[in-house]
Amino acid sequence: MRFAKGHGTENDFVILPDPDGELRLTKEAIRLLCDRRAGIGGDGILRVVRTRALGETLAPAARTAERAEWFMDYRNSDGSIAEMCGNGVRVFARYLLHAGLVDADRFEVGTRDGAKEVTIETDGDVTIDMGRVEMQGGSSARLARQVVHGAQISVGNPHLACEVSGSVADVDLSLAPVLDEEDFPEGANVEVYTEVGPGVLDMRVYERGAGETRSCGTGIVAAAAAATPAGESATWKVRVLGGACTVHLDASGARLSGPAVIVAEGETSLI
Repeated sequence: MRFAKGHGTENDFVILPDPDGELRLTKEAIRLLCDRRAGIGGDGILRVVRTRALGETLAPAARTAERAEWFMDYRNSDGSIAEMCGNGVRVFARYLLHAGLVDADRFEVGTRDGAKEVTIETDGDVTIDMGRVEMQGGSSARLARQVVHGAQISVGNPHLACEVSGSVADVDLSLAPVLDEEDFPEGANVEVYTEVGPGVLDMRVYERGAGETRSCGTGIVAAAAAATPAGESATWKVRVLGGACTVHLDASGARLSGPAVIVAEGETSLI
């Protein structure tokens, strides 16, 4: 099986080209591929498949994905399916260009949250139109040593974005957060963030199905949205363990910009 490896602010993915939808990924195969000792290693899998060959019925909210030629079939490192991944879309878009599957600087990528418009910037960064961010009230989570409170947010997938005092480095994310099951029946990504300067946030994230990661694109957007007063537009630089991204928020929705690189290609006999 051919594969590539890429990352966006060190949120890393194993990329599997499967244009005709012939590959059937089991949870066990995904876990092995993402294993950092026994496999290739990654926070998740990006299967590159033509939308018409996807072989699954999309939810009504995701039907706009049908107009995109290429679909990002994203799986977390534990084998579970995720609705959306902001860093994943950027890396997926970079791979499409790298592999010669697209030749434009603006195109759409299909996801389980619908079609996402991609723009390749002149400086090489990749910008994703993330659509509208849905603020859903407040909730809380128990981390290893503290309870945090924050905003319940949908960025195509569920988040709890929590402002904390002091440094985010002091927050213990070694254990999976305990969430209110009524608020998050499918679980959620949990972000902790703090404003460290005008328009600048520091953030860490525990991703559902992956654990703490070096970055999370949808989490970056969720933290920026939580830090923005209701009804206002804003631009945030969000610093994560793996680098930094920029989020633009206005009445039309959110746009996420940041680097995306392909670091390796090869063959694997793991699947």
